[in-house]
Amino acid sequence: MPRAEVEDLVRTLAPQVLAVLARRSGDFGAAEDATQEALLAAVQHWPAEGIPENPRGWLLQTASRRIIDIFRSDQARRRREDTVAAEPPGAEVPDRDDTLTLLFLCAHPSLTSASAIALTLRAVGGLTTAEIASAFLVPETTMAQRISRAKAKIKKSGLPFRMPAADERQARLRSVLHVLYLVFNEGYTSSGGRRLHRTELSAEAIRLARLLHAALPDDGEAAGLLALMLLTDARRPARTGPDGDLIPLADQDRSLWDRSLIREGVALITAALTRDGIGEYRLQAAIAATHDIALRAEDTDWPRVLTLYTRLEALTGNPVVTLNRAIATAMVQGPDAGLTMLAGLDDRLPDHHHRLAAARAHLLELAGQREEAVRHYTAAAARTGNTAEQRYLTLRAARLRAGHSTSRSPIGTE
Repeated sequence: MPRAEVEDLVRTLAPQVLAVLARRSGDFGAAEDATQEALLAAVQHWPAEGIPENPRGWLLQTASRRIIDIFRSDQARRRREDTVAAEPPGAEVPDRDDTLTLLFLCAHPSLTSASAIALTLRAVGGLTTAEIASAFLVPETTMAQRISRAKAKIKKSGLPFRMPAADERQARLRSVLHVLYLVFNEGYTSSGGRRLHRTELSAEAIRLARLLHAALPDDGEAAGLLALMLLTDARRPARTGPDGDLIPLADQDRSLWDRSLIREGVALITAALTRDGIGEYRLQAAIAATHDIALRAEDTDWPRVLTLYTRLEALTGNPVVTLNRAIATAMVQGPDAGLTMLAGLDDRLPDHHHRLAAARAHLLELAGQREEAVRHYTAAAARTGNTAEQRYLTLRAARLRAGHSTSRSPIGTE
């Protein structure tokens, strides 16, 4: 079996195995370490030896043996060793899915929001430390230290492996929502590598968002996040051409969009917007719905998109939201207005953030400043780690040098 397929399988099974070990042992840190070693063993052995008949049981058995070794090395943990050893290590993973419980455990109240999100991306989303660091725009070593400290805090707290009570749940919900949002985004546009999409991640984020919405049906933000994922994922079939090249939103064949997902997402966000208050995921879902209901790019209600981005920026203060508001402003008021807004972002986004360069290039192109646009497209291509995005941005620069026009929307307007 190809190594990539093995990696996809173990990524899917990882949170299930980790949840069982954490519940049995009561030690999240040791369970996470043991699970990671079992996953590594699987990736090393399965491509050559084949997938076991019961891959979940294999992973659980391997991880259980490792966690027993960990506990045996620490005499103070003798009681926990007995707890783990009481069940046969090769026992099948229960039918119930503890992944949602694992999500809330990672959103521990003693952790900062950033640490809780990073830990959950590692434990539940299966992302590597490098991928998480890219999502947070920090060095990999910084992220590794953050994850280690988060695991140590959970271990020290002795928090039981169970869903939090209602009064605790709301306090941790924001981190859980943010985790799922980042996992989905990493799946929809991979931060690195040759693939634009990592569908195993976006599919898992949607699955968990459905679980969360079912558990909290009256929460507007849980509904908004699920709607946002569905409305965004609906466009995925049209995002790449036959050769894998990226196709921006305005140039996509909208007949390829998944209309069933759009209907479900629109229904969810329509209902969620009638509830009290407003939140960032509901606003983002409303923006996505505005794009999705337009049968042609020129039918997009850009004034509504601009209004929604203005509200979202006031709510979050996020510079990436400001970047998208600048693009919407350009669509309503002209490229010069958008460029003026982008000028204020140079000190708010890291130098390596490619979307700022890409957006600026697009607006410069619309303003007729082709040489400057080529320079910024080239800079954007150098700053992204995703091969599909690099190829797309490089091609846009080349077409402009040759005197051809490019597409009507930049990366980042989805």
